[in-house]
Amino acid sequence: MTDLLQQLIALPSPSREEGAVADFLESRLRQYGLAPKRSGNNLWCVKGSGPAVLVDAHTDTVKPAPGWRRDPFRPVLEDGKLYGLGANDDGGSLVALIHFFLQAEPRKHTLVLSLSAEEEVSGHGGLEQALPLMEADAGPFCCGIIGEPTGMQLAVSERGLLVLDCESAGIAGHAARTDGINAIYEALPDIAWFRENGMQVTQIEAGTQHNVIPDRCRFVVDVRTVRDNTAVLARIQEHVKCRVTPRSTRLHGSTIAPSHPLVKAARSLGISAFDSPTLSNQALCRFPTVKLGPGDSARSHSADEYILLREVEEAVPLYLKLWQAYENLG
Repeated sequence: MTDLLQQLIALPSPSREEGAVADFLESRLRQYGLAPKRSGNNLWCVKGSGPAVLVDAHTDTVKPAPGWRRDPFRPVLEDGKLYGLGANDDGGSLVALIHFFLQAEPRKHTLVLSLSAEEEVSGHGGLEQALPLMEADAGPFCCGIIGEPTGMQLAVSERGLLVLDCESAGIAGHAARTDGINAIYEALPDIAWFRENGMQVTQIEAGTQHNVIPDRCRFVVDVRTVRDNTAVLARIQEHVKCRVTPRSTRLHGSTIAPSHPLVKAARSLGISAFDSPTLSNQALCRFPTVKLGPGDSARSHSADEYILLREVEEAVPLYLKLWQAYENLG
């Protein structure tokens, strides 16, 4: 497993540029005796029969964050820590799920291993593109496990995402006079409302020069949602004056019932449950999913990212135990 993870780190795979890593993984899966299928830079393998269960990890990474003291594409193993871009997010889960899939022997279900692209940008060319093709092979999915760094604890819900482009309007004028309307001042009550309601204004732009009252103030808001995005958007538009344009409403929050067999199986193994604030491929699944994988989300997207090798090694038998417990209940 260590060798595979090191090779993945050494292959740059920023979102929408996963071709080289997809080629490598397709070849490696064939060496393992599997018959992967491919659409774009998405790969999947199928085994078993019965209701389909998805296990997914993503192959893409963010670009290196400022502050790296190491070469992000040179895997280095020190004191049990493997350093490198994507080691934690999402290499650990990807490698662990591949080895889980190789060892799993489905009795009642069809098991589908998905290695997907474009997760970090929620791209249309990632899991969203591949899911209908997987379902054509395996049938509709009844549930799924999304491999993300959760410390092998079970995320039973996660926040959705709305990114809003907002614009407040004013009237341009000379800064020395009072006959204009400052668009920045027009935006301030709306920005305060977003802040008071736990939403983050992350970018702002206004003005052309120091002595001209700006007639436009544009800002971006990051909204993490807990319910249907269209309802959240409607509420926002009722309360603010600025023009609000969502970049997308398709990344809804997700949750799974405590009575679901996957959750009950995890509980029987002593795996604790939590609510996740971070977005993943769960947002693209219209069937019940959980998020579970080795590593720590706090290390994701950070300089000098790493994963503990023992975290990856311990994940495989836990995935197998969860699968067996689920099959006994499902």
